[in-house]
Amino acid sequence: MDWASVHSETCFSVLGSLDVRRGGEPVEVGGRRLRALLTILLLDAGETVPLTSLIEGVWGGNPPANAGNALQALISRLRNTFAAPGPAGHRKSASKLIVGEPSGYRLAVAPEQVDLHRFARLTADGSRALAGGDPARAFETLGRALALWRGPALPDLAGGDFAATELAHLDALRLAAEENRAEAALRLGRPGETLADLRRLTATHPLHEPLRAQLMRALYGMGRHVEALAAYEEARADFADRLGADPSPRLSTLHVAMLRGEWHEHNSLTGDGVGDGRGEPGGDVDRASSANGGVPAGSTAEATPVQGPAGGQVRRGNLRARLTSFVGRERDVTQVDRLLEGHRLVSLLGPGGAGKSSLAVRTAEVAADRMPGGVWMAELAGVPGSADVDEVAEALSAALGLRPVIIHSVLAGSELPRSCDALTRLVGGLAGRHLLIIVDNCEHVVESAAIVVDRLLAECPNVRVLATTREPLGITGEVLWPVTPLKVPPAGADPDTAMSASAVRLFADRAAAALPGFSVAGNIRAVARICRELDGMPLAIELAAARLRTLSPDALADRLDDRFRLLTGGSRTALPRHQTLHAVVEWSWALLDERERVLARRLSVFAGGATLAAAERVCAGEGLDPADVLDTLARLVDKSLVAAAVQSGEAEATRYTMLETVRAYAEERLTEAGERERVRLAHARHFLGVAEEAEPRLRGRGQLDTLRLLSAEHDNTSAALRRAIDSGEGEVALRLVGALGWYWCLAGHRREAFARSEEALRVGAGAAPELRLAAWTVCGTSFRDTDMTAEAVGDAIREIQELNAALDGPPGVQAALAEATWMLLAGDMHANPSRLDRLIVWPDPWVRAWASTLKGMFMLAAGDIVACEESLLAAHAGFERLGDRWGVSTCLSALAELSHAQNRPAESVDRARAAIAAIEEFGGLEETHSLLLFTRLATSLWHNGERDAARELLSQTVHAIRVGEREREGAAAALVFAIRGDFAREEGELAGAERHYAEALLCLENSPLGAEEARTWINTSLAMLAEQRGDVARAGLLLGEALRCPRDGENRPVLSLVLIGYAVLALAGGEPERAAVLLGGAVGVRGFDTVVDYDHVRADRGARAALGPEEFTRCLERGRALTREEVVALLG
Repeated sequence: MDWASVHSETCFSVLGSLDVRRGGEPVEVGGRRLRALLTILLLDAGETVPLTSLIEGVWGGNPPANAGNALQALISRLRNTFAAPGPAGHRKSASKLIVGEPSGYRLAVAPEQVDLHRFARLTADGSRALAGGDPARAFETLGRALALWRGPALPDLAGGDFAATELAHLDALRLAAEENRAEAALRLGRPGETLADLRRLTATHPLHEPLRAQLMRALYGMGRHVEALAAYEEARADFADRLGADPSPRLSTLHVAMLRGEWHEHNSLTGDGVGDGRGEPGGDVDRASSANGGVPAGSTAEATPVQGPAGGQVRRGNLRARLTSFVGRERDVTQVDRLLEGHRLVSLLGPGGAGKSSLAVRTAEVAADRMPGGVWMAELAGVPGSADVDEVAEALSAALGLRPVIIHSVLAGSELPRSCDALTRLVGGLAGRHLLIIVDNCEHVVESAAIVVDRLLAECPNVRVLATTREPLGITGEVLWPVTPLKVPPAGADPDTAMSASAVRLFADRAAAALPGFSVAGNIRAVARICRELDGMPLAIELAAARLRTLSPDALADRLDDRFRLLTGGSRTALPRHQTLHAVVEWSWALLDERERVLARRLSVFAGGATLAAAERVCAGEGLDPADVLDTLARLVDKSLVAAAVQSGEAEATRYTMLETVRAYAEERLTEAGERERVRLAHARHFLGVAEEAEPRLRGRGQLDTLRLLSAEHDNTSAALRRAIDSGEGEVALRLVGALGWYWCLAGHRREAFARSEEALRVGAGAAPELRLAAWTVCGTSFRDTDMTAEAVGDAIREIQELNAALDGPPGVQAALAEATWMLLAGDMHANPSRLDRLIVWPDPWVRAWASTLKGMFMLAAGDIVACEESLLAAHAGFERLGDRWGVSTCLSALAELSHAQNRPAESVDRARAAIAAIEEFGGLEETHSLLLFTRLATSLWHNGERDAARELLSQTVHAIRVGEREREGAAAALVFAIRGDFAREEGELAGAERHYAEALLCLENSPLGAEEARTWINTSLAMLAEQRGDVARAGLLLGEALRCPRDGENRPVLSLVLIGYAVLALAGGEPERAAVLLGGAVGVRGFDTVVDYDHVRADRGARAALGPEEFTRCLERGRALTREEVVALLG
């Protein structure tokens, strides 16, 4: 079957819930994160999507610590979803559909296969048809476009800037299509076909005045004049209640015409000044202007020159030549330009220093060819905050070079007096002109600017406005485009990923100008950290890059705690408030009222943003009533001091965050107000309650939602714990550790868990035994990521036993597990699994299931297959009843290993896949568990004959390790490389195998106690590699090293592996009888006699061939009868 033909028949729909059809048949894409990943790739079908965009789109503002690992796992699953059927039930890779590239991934499909792109094309076609005077074609085309929508778009995207930006663009496109289709119906004289839609749209967008005008026209056109007039009154009341404003002159004029019975639908085409109230681009609007006499006879937009300061010369704008390159917002330029094509007022909304002005100028440069009258920059920053409407209008007139003599010549013959106000003169001077005005920095004169812009749009139908502001203008027809920070690389990103982030690219560009010869690639870790610390804010990044003349990147990154002193000295020609970072924030702060300042400074205590409930509980108090928090938050959002983002999966969907620079400034104000300690205490109490309430739900059906909740609050709980430890509040610190411990384990924050639990145990030395036991459990759970000595482990066990003896009653779950956790780490459980028996009958069902899981694993290591399966199946059933997907996954993974040991590869594959499916929604599950799952599946696939799939899975897992940085260290990562080496060695690729084993050893270079088993595996594999190369002496030395690892005797499968290695050497040395005895000893040690793995197979075959079946069996049984100690003695 041709792979390309399979996927060319696939259609994708994202305008509603994700729907994929291949040849008309549905393709199931399971899991929200997997659907989110596919959705993001579909948004740019055929184009490479940067890794940073993929990570933000999937996880929003809360990516897992090992985001690269988690993303790679999702890519692998997505490829498996689209894998084409192959021979013998196997599946062909979909790597050609989802193409990996250095900077990201590309979905190799045509845009026409995606409903979103068909919608965009049809919407543009319909809008052009309407502007070209063909409403019938527009109505039909736009109807087909809107029919593609099946519900809310992109429902699977996580919250955050990426999702907000995409949804804003789609909402704007859909609204434009709805408006244009309604307009086409009205122009065709078919108002009844759009009335129901207009009622729905005005209910959804009550402040969108053009829709109100269209509803009035539809009702009037159907002869329902009274209802049309009532629709106006309803609009007027809504505007008064919600905006404190009256309808615009356009809507009022339409109302008056209907009152007098003078309105006829053809007025919208002949230009009586009301029409649909939108002033669309194209022929009809231009004809309206001419017919209305808005421009003197014989004058056209292009024929009316605007004279510049030099006098007389025609200018097509006043944009200055760019002095620096435009970096990082290429996609935004395209999207904003599209919005300008369909809307006459687009406002770029964002905080100071976000790059709004640069984006506006670049967009204007792109749009310039469509503006015969030019593109113009009107800078309002120099206008005082007290400026009235006329002063703002004068500023615009000056920026556009509109001298009084020019305005008077345009007004000649009109009814306007020469002494009219500045706004009227501005409107008259632009009448009939076709141009774009950038109205820059509106926030401090927002009310006056809104009046000026509204009048311009109402009376100059060919004028378009691109505004930049920290607060919306709030007038009808305004379309907002949020200007968010540039993309920053996630922590631990590999150099290629970091270099592709737009914030890093901007830093590189500005650094090259500040310090010629500077290499970002050679300083990528420090540069990435700088960009993250500065929130990806362009102005701050540019100020930081300028500091490279005096500071190294590492020194610069280390000093960012004092960013306001550090980041000064911007361009001397820049606005004063753009010359230092402090001035940027101070400008915005000065525009706040007192209540807004109170809330803003108290919000600074939140390290990871706040839900509304958290803000109300922590921030309310003197000067701020709880009932006022929501409205005050909304005003801070409007003024771009706070960002509001929808967070998928949280009980409260909206999260309010501050940029780190704004938060640092607000924190200074909090200290000045003397509120720092009180608000911090309220914050700690709140998040202690959140964590303790959530903790039990991590072990049941609410596990996934609770994991999402605690992931969203990770920074806040970490901040609360850090403050408790630093202030010596031992009880609070221990309670937080106990409440967060299992979350840390599931989410992969083991190093944080170990560090914080140790610190909490130190400051809480005299706390209740229950609290200390729970903290010891957390400490032990994270043990493998530490360098704790065996002596320290023994000390911990002794204290745990003393604490258990001091308990007054049965402990909670975390405390109950303390002794078993540390005995496991000390190796005592291998020798005596019966220590778990008291937990297997514990009252709590989760403890029973957990203990049964551990016992099953120990029974497998001890070679007791029957007891192993019995325990694991009991544990699996227990976790299923509880709804604990982590527990189910862990049991299935162990059962998959058991199936492999029993040489049931197909069953092993099924169990391994089920283990992964059980936790597919976890996304960023802790790295040890996820790596073990992938290596288990890869091994099962290999032995099931699906070698291509096994290779690809291991390749993807290796890539994830390299992306993740931290995950490169440890036994789980080492085993990935070791298994990859074993596969290469089996296929005769000995040089490749050697490279993989070397990487495996690197993973263990700094590994603590607990890595001996992985080191034994690798040394045994290296011995087998040496034997295959004919170096038997080196092979013997490596096996001797493997045998000396102190805990190998306790883990029978690992000892069995070493014994098989010695059997291979015996066979190579011409001792087939000894080889057979050692193989029997290996079988006896591990407890089952299946022959599965490569070295075992070749030793078994070689000895059988040399000895013959009867003699081989006799020697095998002799070895099987030996005790473990006797077998090991044979090696001496």
